[in-house]
Amino acid sequence: MKMNFMGKYEFWLNSEHFDKETKDELLSIKDNAEEIEDRFYKDLEFGTGGLRGKIGAGTNRINKYTVSKATQGLANFIIENGSEYIKRGVVIAHDSRHKSREFSETAALVLAANGIKAYLFEDLRPTPELSFAVRYLKASAGIVITASHNPPEYNGYKVYWEDGGQVVPSLADKIIEKVNEVSEYSMVKIISKEEALNNGLLEIIGEKIDKEYIDKVKDLSVRDDIDKSIRIVYTPLHGTGNMPVRRVLKELGYINVFVVESQEQPDPNFSTVEYPNPEEPNAFKLAIELAEKVDSDIILGTDPDCDRVGVVVKNKEGEYKVLSGNQTGALLLDYILSSMTEKGLLPENSVMVKTIVTSELGRVIAKHYDVETIDTLTGFKFIGEKIKQFEEDGDKNFIFGYEESFGYLTGSFVRDKDAVIASMLICEMAAYYKSKGMTLYEALIKLYEKYGYYIENLHSIKLEGIEGKRKIDDVMENFRNNYPKEIGKLNLKIFNDYKVSKSFNFDKDSSEDILLPKSNVLKFIFDDESWYALRPSGTEPKLKIYFSANGRDKAEAENKIKSIKEEVLSKIEDILR
Repeated sequence: MKMNFMGKYEFWLNSEHFDKETKDELLSIKDNAEEIEDRFYKDLEFGTGGLRGKIGAGTNRINKYTVSKATQGLANFIIENGSEYIKRGVVIAHDSRHKSREFSETAALVLAANGIKAYLFEDLRPTPELSFAVRYLKASAGIVITASHNPPEYNGYKVYWEDGGQVVPSLADKIIEKVNEVSEYSMVKIISKEEALNNGLLEIIGEKIDKEYIDKVKDLSVRDDIDKSIRIVYTPLHGTGNMPVRRVLKELGYINVFVVESQEQPDPNFSTVEYPNPEEPNAFKLAIELAEKVDSDIILGTDPDCDRVGVVVKNKEGEYKVLSGNQTGALLLDYILSSMTEKGLLPENSVMVKTIVTSELGRVIAKHYDVETIDTLTGFKFIGEKIKQFEEDGDKNFIFGYEESFGYLTGSFVRDKDAVIASMLICEMAAYYKSKGMTLYEALIKLYEKYGYYIENLHSIKLEGIEGKRKIDDVMENFRNNYPKEIGKLNLKIFNDYKVSKSFNFDKDSSEDILLPKSNVLKFIFDDESWYALRPSGTEPKLKIYFSANGRDKAEAENKIKSIKEEVLSKIEDILR
């Protein structure tokens, strides 16, 4: 019989499987029915490649029990794949968050109890290095304990497969099935750390992998004929980027790197920022203060697991401005393609990969260099999946992949967004433009003047809990069935519903299949290629609304995006009332 939330709560309180610390935490909420319901009304689900949730006791929280249950499911899946997969083992890395080390060790000891070797990093490491390590060690899978840029009360559990990419839906579904089969915590196997080490089922890894990874990153440098005295301010935002980013820059000869001292050390509370997210301009407050003191050319900030990087540049008035992910991506794409073209290094059948909610400016730039653009669903795992496909088919050469949410990748030895690689290339790009007498901001303006002005905006609405999920569903269904056909002078040309995999073309009065996995995303494209999209976040209790407009100049693009935004947000407000 299926237990209701109160039944599950009582079970956790009375079962011998849960420790005293957990039970004490649950007793402290015994008079709070709403909190009990939120912790037990469902099991924490796999989102974009694993678990993510608030740290705490309960089935809808991340804790050592939900981590061990997920790991037992993963272990069962690996065992089902055969002895070769069991032998190859699993690599585990973690960030600087609360409980990250504990959860990493829990996962390692569950794997070991199942006869699967765990390679555990000695201390915190960036997520992209985990992706590299899976490939380097020829492991069957990888686990990262991180909640990326979420607030401090969150943690997460991301699963990677043998290609070094996050598990895609077809794989995740099979793993989830195995996780769900672990219906009781008594089904979870676990051994002591001492036993795992003695039996050779736990190996602590570190410096050797670091060196191999850093050397590979440095090999991606496009130009060495630049002045490396450029002044760089860097903040790791209390996360994992401090060592690898600084090491790469130092070994490549960048001599003026200034680190924000108060944000240099790991801090699970991220105490100097409201959110440890480089997408939030406020995260750069201290970095900008330091940059003004040292007259820095650029500022870089990486998120806690160092897979995303934000860039701050000086505008023509000399003020520091945070670039959007779309702007940084366009700059990197153009820099890489122009440099490779100049040096005769751009291979035939080159391809750039971006997500469906990333700016179309990248497509226009890629076309200029005769490079194909391929779109994927939101989530870098889908870009990683494409790289694997190109490798297997042997018909395309992956050059660059990016998403608007500050994730970038070049090279193929990592299969996830990589802020270590991106940080190095951003510094190199800034140094190159400086040698040409230009700032990165001026380089961006030149792109707009050449290809047209593209302006993007992301609006997020936080809607927590059961009620929040219902409201998000209401908005999505309303837009799915009742969307505006025109906004101002813009007429709707295409409506893409990725949940039913259909693209409706109103000009041609026709429809065609969308050849991507099903996803609850709606995208509305106007006759001038401006667009907006709605998407429930896979990792946070948020509805995300993306806006993009283009024009011959900045004013035209701004006017268009303003009118689209006003109309769409007004409609959402009406639905939420």
